[in-house]
Amino acid sequence: MDIQIQWFPGHMAKAKRQVQDALKLVDAAIELLDARIPVSSRNPMIDQIVGNKPRLVILNKSDLADPNLTKQWQKQLERPNVKVIAIDTIKGEGIKEVPRMASLLVADQMAKLAAKGRRPRATRCMVLGIPNVGKSSFINRLVGRKATKTGNLPGVTKGQQWIKVAGSLELLDTPGILWPKFEDPEVGFKLAVTGAIKEQVFNFYEVALKLLQWLTEKNPDQIKVRYKLTDLAPDIPTLLQDIGARRGLLMAGGVVDELKAAQLIIKEFREGLLGRYTLDLP
Repeated sequence: MDIQIQWFPGHMAKAKRQVQDALKLVDAAIELLDARIPVSSRNPMIDQIVGNKPRLVILNKSDLADPNLTKQWQKQLERPNVKVIAIDTIKGEGIKEVPRMASLLVADQMAKLAAKGRRPRATRCMVLGIPNVGKSSFINRLVGRKATKTGNLPGVTKGQQWIKVAGSLELLDTPGILWPKFEDPEVGFKLAVTGAIKEQVFNFYEVALKLLQWLTEKNPDQIKVRYKLTDLAPDIPTLLQDIGARRGLLMAGGVVDELKAAQLIIKEFREGLLGRYTLDLP
């Protein structure tokens, strides 16, 4: 299954410049990833863009990912200058750790500023992430109702806002859009099933068939229970038909509406109704 999406080197170069300019204004970067696809949901140039700047990696949507694999990913992604937190922005789990961990990451920097006689100030962080990884939800959850815009600081492009967070933290949303890289069809598939790319650009039926194949290999019993099937059809297109029939997704003449059945499977996977899965393995 091939998902045809263009990766724009020109757009990427512009975004990279914008982010690098804004990085000069912050103490640390907060990089948001989807806990189900920590590799597929990251921009491939991120290490090059962020460089040695302290970084807090947020594994968002951890409530939908395999908890054991999330723990493995946390260990794998941590480095001396990089800390990793798993969060769920919907329920707010792990959110309170963010300001504390950001302060820890930049403690040495702040100590050096204090030694030079500078006044203490809030930790400044930039939030980075590919489109649809949940940046807005993360910022809104972190800020809560006490969001106060602190006005434009020198060197900040018009339209960029510093957002104050309780607990001595200021956030700067990313100026550029860091696209994921779609060249590998597997990455395209993972971005499609997790909802990270627009639904107009992929074939629901093909993606649902591939997802069903994957799910029947991983956890066939979950499919049986969820769709009240006594056994699973030996071929995936028939299984999709069976699921559509069980859910009453029928057109005139009792024919199963395959598109609706495909949309249902992808929707229920995204909502965690088919189980908690991590598609990128550590």
